[in-house]
Amino acid sequence: MITNLPPPNPPVAKKLPIRRVGRFSVTDKLGKGSNGTVFLGHDPVIDRSVAIKILGAVIGVADKKQQEQHFINEARAAGRLSHPNIVTIYDASNEGGTTFIAMEFLQGQDLRELMAGGKRFDIIEISNIISKVAEALAYAHENGVIHRDIKPANIFILPNNQPKVVDFGIARAPNRVLEGGDNSAHTLFNNNIMGTPNYMSPEQAMGKPVNALTDVYSLGAVMYEMLTLQKPFQSNDIDKLLQQIASKIPKSPSEVSAKIPEKLSFIVMKAMQKDPVSRYSSAAEMALALNKFLARDKRLKRKRLQNSQESSKQYSQTPGKSAMFWLSVFLLLVAVGAVIATLRRSIN
Repeated sequence: MITNLPPPNPPVAKKLPIRRVGRFSVTDKLGKGSNGTVFLGHDPVIDRSVAIKILGAVIGVADKKQQEQHFINEARAAGRLSHPNIVTIYDASNEGGTTFIAMEFLQGQDLRELMAGGKRFDIIEISNIISKVAEALAYAHENGVIHRDIKPANIFILPNNQPKVVDFGIARAPNRVLEGGDNSAHTLFNNNIMGTPNYMSPEQAMGKPVNALTDVYSLGAVMYEMLTLQKPFQSNDIDKLLQQIASKIPKSPSEVSAKIPEKLSFIVMKAMQKDPVSRYSSAAEMALALNKFLARDKRLKRKRLQNSQESSKQYSQTPGKSAMFWLSVFLLLVAVGAVIATLRRSIN
């Protein structure tokens, strides 16, 4: 959503005539999202590169006003959050008919692009990434912000494998309601405002009110896909997909692949419970479960290393002890032989 690391042989970047958006100068086009286009910009005040997201054209005055409001809500929601795993928002405005958000310029790729490109994360990498996203969401929830569209495309992975939660375009405080009153799942999906079907929580799929636990479910669905390399529910028919999300229970990750630890499978399935009350009580609790798994893995690795070192030490000591034993046996046999020889000479 923000920017991507260039492929091995990158095409020539499309240079645009330098234009100004607010106080920012805008140059290269970085990419296009669901509700806007992202450009590389420069902040002359701080002298730094920024990503400028400009809202796309909207047909209809009423739709335009609603889209602009949701677009600005992204900045208001994320702009008041300060967390190492949440993208930083610098500015947002509507000037000269252009609605834009200036945000942190990120190097890396989003999780969707990485997995589509063949990137496979190991168990520890998955646990680390999801635990950090869970901690970021816990922070956002504590500050009254629900993301409501957690999906691989909205989890940006930096070169050091650190995640950043991006695109709070449909985020809102729990007490905010949509203008217009229509809260059906179909309307929300078709307008691409309120969520992505594959990762929607059951309550979202049924058009019910949501709370912070909808993010817990969606994060569980993302973790499911990272572990199994398949989405928990799949259908080309939106109605069938929403029905599956609302009522069908997917195979647990460990059923899909025996290589997936039961503990991680349990964490995913608990996060994805249909009834929010049966999920983790918070994103913080989910992060805690993942961190406990990681801590246990570290202890086991440390123990295996110690056992390996002790075995190596014993092995290195064994040849020396064995040599001394056989040398003693040899000397004893020589001594016995000498005694026997002496006795024979005496007898003769």
